[in-house]
Amino acid sequence: MLQYILRRMLMMIPTIIAISIVTFIIIQLPPGDFLTTLVAGLASQGETVNQDAIVALQERYGLGQPIYVQYWKWISGIFLRGDLGQSFEYNRPVSQLIWDRLGFSAALAISTLLFSWLIAFPIGFYSATHQYTPGDYFFTFLGFIGLAIPEFMLALVLLYVSFKYFGQSVGGLFSPEYVDAAWSFARVGDLLAHLWIPVAIIAVGGTAGLIRITRANLLDELNKPYVVTARAKGLSESRLLTKYPVRVALIPFVSTVGWELPQIISGEAIIAIVLNLPTTGPLLLRALQSEDMYLAGSLIFFVSVLTVIGTLISDIALAYLDPRIRYS
Repeated sequence: MLQYILRRMLMMIPTIIAISIVTFIIIQLPPGDFLTTLVAGLASQGETVNQDAIVALQERYGLGQPIYVQYWKWISGIFLRGDLGQSFEYNRPVSQLIWDRLGFSAALAISTLLFSWLIAFPIGFYSATHQYTPGDYFFTFLGFIGLAIPEFMLALVLLYVSFKYFGQSVGGLFSPEYVDAAWSFARVGDLLAHLWIPVAIIAVGGTAGLIRITRANLLDELNKPYVVTARAKGLSESRLLTKYPVRVALIPFVSTVGWELPQIISGEAIIAIVLNLPTTGPLLLRALQSEDMYLAGSLIFFVSVLTVIGTLISDIALAYLDPRIRYS
């Protein structure tokens, strides 16, 4: 097992390097750069541009040089000095802009994932062991509704209902008095009081999908010969279910970690805009629109690295849960 983990970790190194190259190429695809956009915007407003400042920025970041020179300046700064570059639009270091938002995004993603698991597994287990009962039909109906309703529509409905009937807004992750306050137990409590709203909204679609997957996988296992044989030999139903069928049903849960976490972080942009959440989604969208290359590149790179880390966690968990997997 240890050799398997070490081998998988070594495979992450060339994968991350390839991801960084692809990421930098992608953010270079749009014509021009941030300086070109800035100059055009100022010129359209009739303002003059300080050419010395433009030349200084071009030399600092290699904007007038070949793409491989710009890539080396960016990636060497990340790995050798921990420097993510400078955000042109905000005129601040990228690290100052993204760390807080990454923390909120990670908390939102992990909370959403745990919430989905806690809801989906018991319901999927119940539906599979009580097939074609009124409860099974009820949860199946809820699952289809959850898959069909867009998440942003739920967010808009929640905003409308809370404001119209309760006179309060559910936007943001903090109450107004805690937005700029220092961290304290009171601020953490206020965060938890607001966090469940976006978690519930974002988790709807994923939870509904996991319920259907868990039900289908468990039903498939319950009809296999080894289960029928164990039941015929008098093995108790609880022990029969937890020995192997439930372990197999857990596979979709752990196998989705690799893409579920980054999907939540990158896919919550619309929900974050609707609910005014201080997460990475709106920041990434704005960086791509303004061609803020270092900010956009760093966010895309971190989300991609999170995918690689999530895949490693999935592989280790699958190797532990599924006896059919061979370490070689």
